[in-house]
Amino acid sequence: MKVGDSSSSNLAITITVEKDGFYEVNGTRQEPTVSLYMTAGASKLRRMLRETDDLIVCPGVYDGISARIAMGLGFKAMYMTGAGTTASRLGMADLGLAQLYDMRTNAEMIANLDPFGPPLIADMDTGYGGPLMVSKSVQQYIQAGVAGFHIEDQIQNKRCGHLAGKKVVDLEEYLTRIRAAKLTKDRLRSDIVLIARTDALQQHGYDECIRRLKAARDLGADVGLLEGFTSKEMARQAVQDLAPWPLLLNMVENGAGPIITTKEAQEMGFRIMIFSFACFAPAYLGIKSALERLKNEGVVGIPDGLGPKKLFEVCGLMDSMKIDTEAGGSGFTNGV
Repeated sequence: MKVGDSSSSNLAITITVEKDGFYEVNGTRQEPTVSLYMTAGASKLRRMLRETDDLIVCPGVYDGISARIAMGLGFKAMYMTGAGTTASRLGMADLGLAQLYDMRTNAEMIANLDPFGPPLIADMDTGYGGPLMVSKSVQQYIQAGVAGFHIEDQIQNKRCGHLAGKKVVDLEEYLTRIRAAKLTKDRLRSDIVLIARTDALQQHGYDECIRRLKAARDLGADVGLLEGFTSKEMARQAVQDLAPWPLLLNMVENGAGPIITTKEAQEMGFRIMIFSFACFAPAYLGIKSALERLKNEGVVGIPDGLGPKKLFEVCGLMDSMKIDTEAGGSGFTNGV
């Protein structure tokens, strides 16, 4: 069997496969080899968007244990929340205090817990500066293994999208960020998914949001995100106004907008849905309750069976034991 492949530069390569499994490339005999490559998270996410109509549901994770739990429950994608990252790493409110180093290192850790695992979408805030910083941020997210990111039009002194008092830059400055991000991912030949986010609703209204997202779409952004819908009708209208461009819905319960379920979002036509506070808020409630009991009763009150080993199993204990044992190590000879 011969396969000829010619490119636009008229370079022809002829491969001859023989019955014994050996093959020739332009007359040179070669042994058969098989190379297996991991599918990068970015390519997985892009394929999910391109080849299915399913809503991609992403719980908002903010550290290793929350990500491990999400993976253990079989979620097909995850979202690294900026609010949760700021709170967990800095102990601060989401007021633009986390910078590129904080966000990239957290995203890199989460994205690489399981290289074969679900793709990770990560918050990139404003890109952390002008075009050069946006480019640097995109490159570092790509190198970290992030599958997709959203970049927004708030001023550098930004805040959580579900707080009042947000201010955005003018359209041209916003498009400079989008353009820098697109140029960088193209230069690096990355499949990373570029999500254009606008927070202009509070300051400029719905029509300006649509104008900004259409402009970002025209520059090559892969997905749009209008932050802070004030009604279900507005959310549904945005999908229609921007169709067939895929939109992401950020669902923040008790935030600026109504509660929209995954079923409703699917019916509206959203393609990705992130739940930014899905882990952060329950963690606060659980930790607070446990520490109140410790303070008042002298014990934490952890349920039977939830000991150190069980928690470590969630964090990959069995995989670590397998690696050590198969390599001939003796670290777990006597068990754990």
